[in-house]
Amino acid sequence: MAMNQPKLAYEKKGQKEDSNAPSASAVQTTKAAKSNNFMQKFLPPAIAFIVVVGLWEIVTRLLGYAPYLLPKPSDIVLSAVENWSNLMTSVMTTVYESVFGFLLSIIIGVSGAVLLASSKIIEKAVYPYAIVLQTIPVVAIAPIIVIWFGAGVNSIVIIAFLIGFFPMISNTLIGLNSTDGNMQNLFKLYNASRWQVMWRLRLPAAMPYIIAGLKVSCTLSVVGAIVGEYIAGIGGGEGGLGYAITVASSRLQTPYLFACGLCASILGITFYLLVSAFSKWALSSWHESEMKSEN
Repeated sequence: MAMNQPKLAYEKKGQKEDSNAPSASAVQTTKAAKSNNFMQKFLPPAIAFIVVVGLWEIVTRLLGYAPYLLPKPSDIVLSAVENWSNLMTSVMTTVYESVFGFLLSIIIGVSGAVLLASSKIIEKAVYPYAIVLQTIPVVAIAPIIVIWFGAGVNSIVIIAFLIGFFPMISNTLIGLNSTDGNMQNLFKLYNASRWQVMWRLRLPAAMPYIIAGLKVSCTLSVVGAIVGEYIAGIGGGEGGLGYAITVASSRLQTPYLFACGLCASILGITFYLLVSAFSKWALSSWHESEMKSEN
């Protein structure tokens, strides 16, 4: 009997350790909760989209509107299929211009915010001009940019950058200035340099604000690229969505006009979803905003 006691104790210990493992029912409950969460997020918009498109198709068929006034959804799809090659060329051109403008707004916006946050004197002297630049309509600045940089991709990228620049610099600056003062004092207590405080404390603390700026800037860069293509766009087969929209409207090709607008919308949504995925990857392990969204 004495020989069996350690074995029984070991078995009880094993049973205790196994009890801490998640049960099959708990795993199934978690999967069901995630499935329900997915359905609650995506099912209502999908149903609304199907209903709106269906009503649109039915109403336009019953009222007999001319396609150049209000095309049916089926006309839009047919026009996109017929002009698929040109449409994809325009989309890829706009993607190229939007991405480069977006990257410029990130690099210059974050760098400018770091510079402004490092000195209150510089912030008070320079930041008002960033606000003034934001208040000037891009349509008014665009002709000057075309004169300086010439018509084409360079001007379009700069216009996309200008539209996406202010959300980046303003959000990053707010985040850098919102760093916990006690943490800054702790860094100073350990004789950290200003660069170490900025790089190891203030920038990580400002990351949620930077990502909020990214979510705004990524969609605005698409708008900026299309606006730039209106004014300084490349013509012919290398034109972007802005140029395609201009040509379609001048020729009363309304179904193709709608197809170009839909592609621009999908492009902006795709950029936003990519930034949201980056936000979850960067913040889910430590910041409350993404930790709560996962639960």
